[in-house]
Parts: sequence; C-alpha cells; structure tokens
Amino acid sequence: MALEIVARWRCFGGEQRIYRHASAETRTDMRFAAFVPPQAARGKVPVFWFLSGLTCTEENFTTKAGAQRVAAELGIIVIAPDTSPRGTDVPGDPQGSWDFGLGAGFYVDATQAPWSTHYRMASYIERELPALVALELSADMNRQAISGHSMGGHGALTIALRNPGQYKSVSAFAPIASPMRCPWGEKALGNYIGPDHAAWRRYDATALIADGARVPEILVDQGAADNFLASQLKPELLEQACAGTGIALTLRRQEGYDHSYYFIASFIEDHLRWAAARV
Repeated sequence: MALEIVARWRCFGGEQRIYRHASAETRTDMRFAAFVPPQAARGKVPVFWFLSGLTCTEENFTTKAGAQRVAAELGIIVIAPDTSPRGTDVPGDPQGSWDFGLGAGFYVDATQAPWSTHYRMASYIERELPALVALELSADMNRQAISGHSMGGHGALTIALRNPGQYKSVSAFAPIASPMRCPWGEKALGNYIGPDHAAWRRYDATALIADGARVPEILVDQGAADNFLASQLKPELLEQACAGTGIALTLRRQEGYDHSYYFIASFIEDHLRWAAARV
C-alpha cells in the first residue's frame, strides 16, 4: 500500500486519519490528514481539499476548524495536506523566519536552487496526491472541491484557475489575493521562482484571471479585523480582477473577525455546504 496510516480516530461515524507516504515530487516523506465519512463505506464520495496557511501542518485545520461533523452529514472526504516538504535535508529560510521555507511552500514548483529539489508543492497537490487518494480512498475524483486559508487560499485559487473543470467548487478564507503585490508573496516567489516576474504569474490568482483563466464562481470569506488585510491579503485586487470576467465572486467581509482558526471555524460549515451543492 502506497499510503501508511500513522493515526486514526473514530469521528462522527467516520474516521479521522493521518497518512504518510514517500513523495516522488518532493523527494521526502509527506503527511496529510483525511476525514473519511461513514458514507464512504458504501461507495465513492466527493472530496473537499483544504490547503492551510503559513507555519501550518496537516494538523492545524484538522484539529481546529471543526469540519468533521458537517462533512459526515454531507458525506464528503476532507483532505488537509501539509504545507511544505520537511526533513533534515530540506532547506528552509536562511534567516530563520516563519514566512518562507519549512511550513511555507506557497503551493509552487520552485525553479531556483536550493529549493527546486524538494519544493514542488504545486505538482504534489495537483497531480501526485490526488492520484494516491483516488487509488486508496473511496473518493469520487469527478466531484472535487478546493478551499484554503491565507497562503492556502492563494493555493486553492491558483490551482483551480490552472486546472479548469477539475474542481466543481472553489472557495477561500482570507486568501493572499495577489502574491506578486505583497511582501509575503514577493519573498516567496522571488526565492522559489527567481527574478522574472512573468514566471510569477501562474502563481497569482489576479494575474491568472487577467491572462484568461476562469472558474465559474468563487466564495471568499475575509475577516474585517484581520491584521494582515491591508498589507498582505488585499481582497480588493481579487474583486477588481473578477469584475467583468464572468467569474461570480461572492466576497463576504465579516465584521470583527481576524485571521485565526476561530474565524475559519465560524464559517467552515458555509464552505462545506457551498461545495456540497456544487460537487
């Protein structure tokens, strides 16, 4: 079996599991969390991918968001991958900061040394992990939804835009709307991809939309009290990019909410039900 179960817990009639496997893309062992609802025992069910943000592992969303109860009701597998390759030989940020390197793969395929050897999170999420999930879980890969938070919201939007038709539902919590135009993104793309800004465009949702990429609709929740709102997230840039394109953007600015998992836990049910209505 390509996937090894390292932990499992009975949960709302289904199972919460943590898997480990050897990744050909990252050349490391990778871990991901999977909530498998009770309906999966009777046949294939839809898949909801959730991509987490900076510093997170597969455990943050799994333990803090409270998604399992609604996923069990709706009969949806929830997959939460790790956010970067890990291991003693995987380079991080030379300055040791938290917003780049380990825990901050930015869902890109790095082209610059030393990160290009292991940091291939775009290909890992788009191709390798779905193939494993399709092979070894009761997942209907014709009924996929994708979502994410912050860096993971950026990942969800860009992966969906680069793979039209693959995801029936696209949503995000406080996504980095335009990595090309914020400090987090400039640091990540400059190091992982290099100085050519044209090469950055495939990892920027607003640039992809400007270049013709389309999805039918997007749901975004953004906390109005998020301390990263003005400097890093800039949802107005996504709003401007979608205007007049045929992409139906539902951007909900939630008063009083910040960037934390309390915010995600407050609205994850909405995103799961949004996905279930579309997959």
